[in-house]
Amino acid sequence: MELNTRGRYAVTAMADLARYGGGGALALSSIAERQQISLSYLEQLFLKLRLAGLVESARGRSGGYRLGRAADTITVGEVMAAVEEDIRMTRCNGAADQPCLPGQRCLTHGLWDALGDQIAAFLHSVTLKEVIDGIPAAKQAVRVGRSRAVPFGLASE
Repeated sequence: MELNTRGRYAVTAMADLARYGGGGALALSSIAERQQISLSYLEQLFLKLRLAGLVESARGRSGGYRLGRAADTITVGEVMAAVEEDIRMTRCNGAADQPCLPGQRCLTHGLWDALGDQIAAFLHSVTLKEVIDGIPAAKQAVRVGRSRAVPFGLASE
């Protein structure tokens, strides 16, 4: 699975807003500068985020955007869904009339479909607050080694 820039940039911008917004409105230009994201691209993303109720716009001299809810109630999955980021792992779109292969599902369809469900569940379990504060160890993925399971990044290879 490869996330496109839409989902990655939306999550990054929302995390920036959660960290630096302090309850007030932030100009998109400041987010764009800090995160090195095109301002015009952020404008497109924030339109979708606003329509989903994840951000609110503020007009005036100190205008910009602020979170629509507390950072500990907004999940990464919600952000990605708002900007129409797809987390599907299969080649097909899941519709019966468009199978993976001509006339049939691929042999590994169930595997990739289940993996996509696990990824979606994880993204819907992680809040913006956890992104900026650090994802708790209990939520971190586990890599299974030959003889033991260890958190990602802790295995000596």
